[in-house]
Amino acid sequence: MNLKENDENASVGPAAARTKPLNVGMPEGCIIDESLAPCTIVIVGASGDLTGRKVIPGLFNLFLNNGLPDPFLIVGCSRTNMSDQDFRQKMEESLAASGKLEPKKWVEFSKNLYYRSIEYDDLSSFKTLAESLKVLEETHKTRSNRIFELAIPPSLYTTVAQMIGKAGLSAEMENSQGWSRIVVEKPFGRDLNTATKLDQVLHEHFHEHQIFRIDHYLAKETVQNVLMLRFANSIFEPIWNRNFIDHVSIIAAESLGVEHRTGYYEEAGFQNHMMQLLAVTAMEPPSLFEADHVRDEKVKVFRSLNAFPTEALNDYLILGQYGPGIIEGKEVPGYRDEPGVDSGSLMPTFATMHVSVGNWRWKGVPFYLTSGKRLAQKQTEIRIQFKEVPHSMFGSLLGEHITANRLTLGIYPEEKIALTFQTKYPGARVCLRTVNMDFLYHQDYEGPVLDAYEKVLIDCIQGDQTLFWRQDGVELSWSFLTPILEECETCGDRGERLLPYESGSWGPEAAQRLREEI
Repeated sequence: MNLKENDENASVGPAAARTKPLNVGMPEGCIIDESLAPCTIVIVGASGDLTGRKVIPGLFNLFLNNGLPDPFLIVGCSRTNMSDQDFRQKMEESLAASGKLEPKKWVEFSKNLYYRSIEYDDLSSFKTLAESLKVLEETHKTRSNRIFELAIPPSLYTTVAQMIGKAGLSAEMENSQGWSRIVVEKPFGRDLNTATKLDQVLHEHFHEHQIFRIDHYLAKETVQNVLMLRFANSIFEPIWNRNFIDHVSIIAAESLGVEHRTGYYEEAGFQNHMMQLLAVTAMEPPSLFEADHVRDEKVKVFRSLNAFPTEALNDYLILGQYGPGIIEGKEVPGYRDEPGVDSGSLMPTFATMHVSVGNWRWKGVPFYLTSGKRLAQKQTEIRIQFKEVPHSMFGSLLGEHITANRLTLGIYPEEKIALTFQTKYPGARVCLRTVNMDFLYHQDYEGPVLDAYEKVLIDCIQGDQTLFWRQDGVELSWSFLTPILEECETCGDRGERLLPYESGSWGPEAAQRLREEI
């Protein structure tokens, strides 16, 4: 495979280019006018839920905001038999149901939308797809630049990746070929062994620069803003360490259960975004804000994680599974009563971990990571709890304890930054009160807003891997987590460790006690 860069495919001339979106409301000097190369986006698994719920709505919104290249081509493929018109109608109905359909723009967008039936394990069908793509690309002049979006269950990743490669669709810069990229959705395996095997299969036909491992949470504006807050403001980085920070708490709570995705959940296991949120919070400053520099620093965090003491695992890991309860005034079933879930399932739906980073910056600072389903509300935030003042000069008036400062980085429901600090309460007496200084992320911004999925789609088209997992990071994360999983499997009945909690609560009582301690 020839990986030599082809300048003709790396950029687009002014006549054919469509500039990046979001020029509206942006200050002068922001780099947002780069051209996007024409390309074909092949959605494998196009008849599934992810395509109608996320992929097509994301691409359509990019189109509305001039965020797709000109020209572009979208080809859906799956085992379902559909015509081009059937596929267009199905996607139109999905957009209409979400309230995002703009009929006049849809007519223009749908002219670039096609569908081809394939069998995921049949090489001949992928070769037929390859021939069909050549014809469509000649018509739409997309220069044979291709993105393969795998909107399929994780169990099919290896099979489909092999078929794409064997059909010659992974080749780059050969025989008038453009670039080729494959997009793999999280989860990347179920443990270290399966993650390594998946990577080996991907690299049989794709090089690392062609592989885009999506964790769409990384593309949320506030997650990216953690880096800007830390490294673009001189007041924060000097105190972002063990000398001033008492502990860090990261929570990603969902009020929904597994809903209609029980098959996926039982297969993939309890997956979440906590490791990446930990990385952006704890990483050292990269020398440049470029993909490999940023990901190098994240990898250093994963490499510095201290292993859990398995002899005292209960002090560091709390697992739970939701039972029946009430969410927003409605009764909801327990996990084992969900359709498609085994009545004896031991799959966790909740986890709290006490993690420590063994390096100079974070020695002795505990990180508490909590994630779960069917909790009291949907909420994602990072809390930086600073230490109390070392000495209270107000002891005789206020006592020795003064509430410490807390920095909260809200990701959902509000994207915001909030800082608490102490001020004097108005009046004759000397009393302190805690006040908040808030910043809402979209305050004073008038331009279009892209959701996280749309952001990663743009980055795939640009070939920017900054917000994507790199394989060494994947393997280091699983190296940290896999021994815990194995210990839970071998320490006796995992059911004894899996604590029940009521839907609509904040998790098992043991986890609540841990939170009260911090």
